[in-house]
Amino acid sequence: MRFLIAPNAYKGTFTALEAVALIEEVLVQAYPSSLVISQALADGGDGTCALLADSLGLERIDCLSLNAIGQPITGFYAWDESSKTAYLDVSTCSGVGVLSTHAREPSLTSTYGTGILIQHAIRKGAKHLILGLGGSATIDLGAGILQALGFLFLDQNGREIPTFSPEFLKRCRHIQRPLRLPEISFTCLCDVRNPFFGSNGAVSVFGPQKGVKEAEIEATEVIATDFVDLLLRKSSNPVFDQAGFGAAGGIAFGLAQFFPYSMEYGAPYFFKQVHLEEKVRQADWILTGEGQYDRQSEEGKASFELKEIAHKYGKMIALIASGKGGYASGFDAVLELPPLDFSEPNYKKKALEQFQGLLKEAISTGLFD
Repeated sequence: MRFLIAPNAYKGTFTALEAVALIEEVLVQAYPSSLVISQALADGGDGTCALLADSLGLERIDCLSLNAIGQPITGFYAWDESSKTAYLDVSTCSGVGVLSTHAREPSLTSTYGTGILIQHAIRKGAKHLILGLGGSATIDLGAGILQALGFLFLDQNGREIPTFSPEFLKRCRHIQRPLRLPEISFTCLCDVRNPFFGSNGAVSVFGPQKGVKEAEIEATEVIATDFVDLLLRKSSNPVFDQAGFGAAGGIAFGLAQFFPYSMEYGAPYFFKQVHLEEKVRQADWILTGEGQYDRQSEEGKASFELKEIAHKYGKMIALIASGKGGYASGFDAVLELPPLDFSEPNYKKKALEQFQGLLKEAISTGLFD
């Protein structure tokens, strides 16, 4: 028997690498003579570039930076000297996961800390940035990154607006470009197809998890509309709203006005970089999973995309996830994880026991025989 272990992260419980280790432990005990291939997955969400760098064996460069509200933090990016390419996740410095709930204030939070990492990579010689957009705490349309790259944002009196100022976008009336833009291009990885504006956009869909109150959604979008108008007027090649620009509070939308860029859906990009199709061809059974499988999973998440590849080559694939969404999605087996109470102090230990217990039970029934 030949197994491919290829899960995504289980948000709140296990990283993708931890999930790989848990599945490996059970399979090696149950099938000691089997071939086990492991490849942790990411799809443009939080930590995609870090996992990609780990899979590719890239050099890690640490850098002092700032989080989304201006507090000191140590960030990092991965470096590929041969291609002068830096890989970094927005969530590393500007992520919602590093902020307490009371600190999530979208009129204040900024991507400036991510811009510090980008500037550091440019000084190292970077010509290309791979930017993972998942998990951001901001809706600043990349203004903080642009500030770090030399752009000035001015109020109605022509005064520069300091970074991490309350109502930064609302106060902005003029944008001053640097005399010379860095010679850099961006590839933006995302796991959503949402545009920036509208009922399916960044503010309406993702704003509440970043701190936008329901009563503030309409006003926040109006402020963003005015700011985008300023960006478009300063752009030499205006780019308008499109699918994917809703990711990470519109970072790609802002960068696209001034730099060469491409939008890539994270799962296909990641799969290509780690040669996942070749690993699928070597397997008899594939085990994948994520924390919650639902309708959004079928819009480009790693588990769904891997299932499509598995069936392309006639391989069997099992999903390990909570929720009922996987049952009607064409997986050859679904191992449904029970719900967790995240308020329990030992919920991670319980999650581990449930995860491995579910897999052991499936093996005992002869699922993979």
